[in-house]
Amino acid sequence: MKEPTGGFGAGVATLVHGFGYWRRRPRTMSLGLIPAAIASVLLFAALVALGVSLPALADLVTPFADGWPSLWAGILRVAVGTAMLGAAIVLAAVSFTALTLVIGDPFYERIWRAVEGDLGTPDIEDTTGFWRAARDGLALFLRGIVCAIIAALCGLVPVVGGLIGFVVAVGMSGWLLADELTTRGLAARGILAPERRALRRRHRARVLGFGVATQLCFLVPLGAVVTMPAAVAGATALARELLAGAPTAVSEPAASADRR
Repeated sequence: MKEPTGGFGAGVATLVHGFGYWRRRPRTMSLGLIPAAIASVLLFAALVALGVSLPALADLVTPFADGWPSLWAGILRVAVGTAMLGAAIVLAAVSFTALTLVIGDPFYERIWRAVEGDLGTPDIEDTTGFWRAARDGLALFLRGIVCAIIAALCGLVPVVGGLIGFVVAVGMSGWLLADELTTRGLAARGILAPERRALRRRHRARVLGFGVATQLCFLVPLGAVVTMPAAVAGATALARELLAGAPTAVSEPAASADRR
């Protein structure tokens, strides 16, 4: 099926659109820093611990290579360590998103409502709720485990495994991020999960562009904290774009109300 108007680049542009809300609605967006910072600290500590113990973990899971020549044992263990790192990228991304959305659901709902209002639907009702957000977060984490295993296996490919594992990790985690972040806007319009999945598949390149751009921003030091509110704002616009098939536009006078 031919990709509808607006592909990968349009998805990236939607995230840029979300960053624009830091100028339009600075006070509302700043609320999203709190849960993102909490989740970032927790996951950063976990990743540092993983990085420190990675050589030991690689040795632990490859005891059969102890009797190999040092060159081949080293190559194998670097590949295994790279695979673990690729898996960690996926798990960190989805865990960060899931944890942040659960912790900060009231804050991100305010961002969502602000963007919906600027785009012409101020009275739309959120049907998510805390427990549904928690359930969706757990489902996202479990799906992330599956994707992490796939990324880890890709990382075992000789020579180019590190690059392949990284690309797969970023692509798969980006898709999961976009999937989860657009759920609120689509569910609020009465679109059920199977229909949401079908809609995202029809606009696969755009959704992937948004998700990959978000994931790459997450990899920048402190980028996840600043990006998360922008990703929520951008995903709100993206949900509308998927339904309309064209980029949304914001009225600047209405969007600037937050600065007063």
